[in-house]
Amino acid sequence: MGERFAMPRRRPGRPVAALLAAVGVVAGVLVGRPGLETVAGCGTTADLYPSQTAKDWVSYADHVVVASPTGERETNRRTYAKGPVAYATDRLVSFRTDSRLWSRTAPRHSLGPAFDVVGPGWDVYRSSGTRVAQMATDAPRLQTGHTYLLALRWHAGAWAVLGEGGAVPFDDHTGDQGEWCGRVLSKEDVAEGERFSRHEDHSLEKALLGQDEQAAKSALDRAAGAGRG
Repeated sequence: MGERFAMPRRRPGRPVAALLAAVGVVAGVLVGRPGLETVAGCGTTADLYPSQTAKDWVSYADHVVVASPTGERETNRRTYAKGPVAYATDRLVSFRTDSRLWSRTAPRHSLGPAFDVVGPGWDVYRSSGTRVAQMATDAPRLQTGHTYLLALRWHAGAWAVLGEGGAVPFDDHTGDQGEWCGRVLSKEDVAEGERFSRHEDHSLEKALLGQDEQAAKSALDRAAGAGRG
């Protein structure tokens, strides 16, 4: 059974989006199924909560963590009687909590050393059995072998990423380095994308380009302190 990745359309407003658009990564299928509405940037559905800035993260998240996927399994299988796709699944991605950078004073739920998040899954084609990876449109797919900075909120009885801005590639504990939409990008790749991105982009993702978790923690602490002022 073959597997391939379909690359999503992305709006060129943020560095990574601009980079992929610049190199012609603009074709693919956007995912918008109800089962994926809790995933960062999934399809054309709206974010669960604002997720772009450090203020958004401390206003709406319960915890901000550096975390690494340790495994995954298919979940929420949907079978179709007609059409080219025989069935589709989401993925339940298991994470290890590597470090916790921030938690609200009274989180909605405690976070342990491991947790699960639903991620984009697979479309399996009827004629060939080929599995095509679904993609989050403005966020990582969340794959094993990589590390991420995540803004997590307890939502509907499960952990969810705030939105497409609440998941930042963090390989080697470096902001904007790692897996994004199924591709592996370096911080230099993302920096190149900044030449095409909007200057008014004030996202935390952009601020953390090439930075480590101390920079992330400092940004979150400043935002939390400003909110108390």
